[in-house]
Amino acid sequence: IAGLKLLSVDGTYFKTHNTEENHHFGFAQSTASFPSVLAVTLMSTRSHLLSDAAFGPVTQSEIHYAQQLVGSAPEHSLTLFDRGFMSAELLISWQGSGANTHWLTPIKSKTRYRIIESFSEYDHLVEMPVSPQAKQQAPYLGESWQARLILIPSPKGDIKGFITSCLCPNTYPVNDLLKVYWQRWEIERSYGELKQYQLENKPVLRSKKKDGVYQELWGILTTYNIVRLEMAAMAVQHKVEPQRISFINALFLIQDEFGWSDRGSPGAIPQHLKRLRENGKRLILPPKRKRPSYPRVVLKKTVKYPSKNATRS
Repeated sequence: IAGLKLLSVDGTYFKTHNTEENHHFGFAQSTASFPSVLAVTLMSTRSHLLSDAAFGPVTQSEIHYAQQLVGSAPEHSLTLFDRGFMSAELLISWQGSGANTHWLTPIKSKTRYRIIESFSEYDHLVEMPVSPQAKQQAPYLGESWQARLILIPSPKGDIKGFITSCLCPNTYPVNDLLKVYWQRWEIERSYGELKQYQLENKPVLRSKKKDGVYQELWGILTTYNIVRLEMAAMAVQHKVEPQRISFINALFLIQDEFGWSDRGSPGAIPQHLKRLRENGKRLILPPKRKRPSYPRVVLKKTVKYPSKNATRS
């Protein structure tokens, strides 16, 4: 959209062994059996390459770790945030970190705003109050802040929407922003691939010590990026979008190639990489079919045991 690079920020959890030292990370829920690490990453929605990451105890919020990523987004970019990152301090800091460093995030149902200017029925420039808690933590924020509000009416009559720092309706048309809005799910898809295929659905990380957990997570994310970099190179060579390359097949192919290439001479590495990227042609997926969108729903849990009606004498 308008030449901006599209990025996404979201959080995910990694379980650790239940050791005394790993209790440093805390438990995601009061009933959880294992300590967990909360990781928040900045990722390209096109190539799924990670630009930066911050992680640590779950006792801190996603917004806390996202604040550590401020300044990591390049200039002339648009970062998509999930609803949980709605924070005046975070978003204003993100926008101020560089030229045309924009953001977009869904609104919450209780979001308060005042319409300053209307561009169309569902497109407005709004002013929102800064919460007392935010003003206490960051006095420089002032009493209010502005954003562009795009409302999305649903067939059932409900109206949802998002706010963005892309204020100009001519530079950033509504239809272009709507197309971008739905791409925020790409980061969740990427987390799923990482955990399901790269980590092989292992329930917990291997390390039983705090420092080892941090080291292991950096290794996991670095390895993920190596795979994504090769997938991006394959996509360029075969003139397709990076998302058209199968992650699981690329992962297996790279593991095989790197495994036996390690036993050869260093001078043969360029030839191995060339062959690897040529073989990437076999990993190209067919184009995605356009399917109608459906509202998100929660699946009803199946009952393990038949219910028995109580009888009274």
